[in-house]
Amino acid sequence: MEDQNLNQYQPLESIEDVEEFYSAIRRENLTHKLSPERPYCYWTIETYDKSNGIRGGGGLGVLAADMRRVAEQLSVPFVLVTPFYPWESHQKMENLQQTDYHEERNYKDYGFNYVDKVSIRTATAGVELDVIEKRLGTSRFLCITEPNFGELYSGESGSDHRLYQEVALGFGGYKALKRIGCKPAIIQLNEVATFFAAIARLDELASSGMDLYEALVYTRKHTLYTNHTLVQAAEANFRYDQFEQYVFPNIKSSAVRRWLSNQFNNGEIRLSTPTIEIAELRSGVSKLHARVANYHDINGNKIKFKSVTNGVHLRTWVLPEIMDYYHEHNILTRFDLPVEREYEENIDKITAEEIRNLKRICRVKLNETLKHRTDQYGNVIQIPEDAFLFDFKRRFVDYKRPWLPFTDTDRIAKILEENNAHYILSGRVHSGDDVMFGKLMDLLKKIDENPILKERVHYLPDYDEELGLALSLGANSSINTPIVGLEACGTSWEKDIANLGLLISTHDGGVADCSSDNYLHVEGKTEEDEVKSLYEQMELAIKAWNNDFDLEYWVHTQLKAYLDICSGTRMMRDYLNYLF
Repeated sequence: MEDQNLNQYQPLESIEDVEEFYSAIRRENLTHKLSPERPYCYWTIETYDKSNGIRGGGGLGVLAADMRRVAEQLSVPFVLVTPFYPWESHQKMENLQQTDYHEERNYKDYGFNYVDKVSIRTATAGVELDVIEKRLGTSRFLCITEPNFGELYSGESGSDHRLYQEVALGFGGYKALKRIGCKPAIIQLNEVATFFAAIARLDELASSGMDLYEALVYTRKHTLYTNHTLVQAAEANFRYDQFEQYVFPNIKSSAVRRWLSNQFNNGEIRLSTPTIEIAELRSGVSKLHARVANYHDINGNKIKFKSVTNGVHLRTWVLPEIMDYYHEHNILTRFDLPVEREYEENIDKITAEEIRNLKRICRVKLNETLKHRTDQYGNVIQIPEDAFLFDFKRRFVDYKRPWLPFTDTDRIAKILEENNAHYILSGRVHSGDDVMFGKLMDLLKKIDENPILKERVHYLPDYDEELGLALSLGANSSINTPIVGLEACGTSWEKDIANLGLLISTHDGGVADCSSDNYLHVEGKTEEDEVKSLYEQMELAIKAWNNDFDLEYWVHTQLKAYLDICSGTRMMRDYLNYLF
């Protein structure tokens, strides 16, 4: 199941294909601006691509992996610069208690090739980093690693080790890029942890004879900062003495050191502050996010963000039979963009029988994955073909409220029992988030105390993209209930809609790109009102699934509103149009 959808496409091979794509996005001359020597360079601290041995922590990493997959499919010259973590964490359940364990990873086992070594410096020593790469069509992974690099997000936020990882990625990754003979046409910073890549480029220009102002102008015009976090104050701070230890030893230009020192306030710095200063191009990951993100420059002025809503690589995350249907019935072009003029008309021709038949295939795929997974009791589960399935499959943070459907255990137990329904709960708690981990354990105890929920609610630990894909396929309806105003985008809901599932959601993140009339909307002025609305929408989803007219109405409505938004090709098109 893990590799079923991965690479189920043929990249554009002929120059005619490539030129047709660029023409479709109205950028006919882009091939002159992007080349193997001057690629689109995408920096990220996190990538979620299990088939290539890199396991992320959530949506930030999934997005990075999908950006590279889309670039490969569309033959866009693209380098994804990211760490290869030699250790990764996993979870297991015993006696309703979840514990972490760790596994070592060797890049050679995943087809990476050793390139060379690059070095960075601390105040007391030099550190050598291995540079490894893996080429996939016109795209490539370019990774830095070393035995003591640790795992993703190891150490507390704002810790020395976290800063070391970010410095290694930025300065080491930039040296690695130069080592393979590439000069970035654009640097995209996937969140502020990648800030030091832009500093490395600024320092190269300033230390090579360009005055600081000219170097800043050049760097700004070629740097895009993509933000995924709504509130600037939520970031970690680093101290000046930490920069003296880990950052400044890697900067040659005294002018750049002074410029960076001036970004500190009372001896501390939030990386979004200098990232905003060094990137002229700035994007948010949904329309709502770009509008309400509360970020300010060093002078206190609010920053404007361009909206580029996250998309997904449809050929990775959608059942191949469903993708074939979209293509054969002129819903999507071969670039996975909506067919002009015919798009909505052809969606309206999808019948309830076709939806149910395709979802039966999806359920089989889900159960294949579940055969080697166990729930909170250590049991392998199988969801019957005739059972209705709800799921929650998102990072476990408080604002996403995974516990919300279980506010009234009697009510949800009644819904599940009377409708032959099950509920799968899965996701990851970030390392160090003890509060959310405690809430998860309390939720599992609450479920255990109700005999109906104990039978019908299944928590699956060790969440990864294999399980995320299986649930997107096999669930009838997904639950997405973030506190309105706190979700930047989210992409799990996009996979659910593209796989013909029914979305139950609050009006937040990328869901809010379109009207709330386009899905089963959870609303209310108070949390109590939202819980009541959630149960009503769960019952409505079950009824809709059993009524041809209602099922067609909701699936058609969701697809017409969101399938274009879901398309990773659309996301790449929007970025290319913004950048060039």
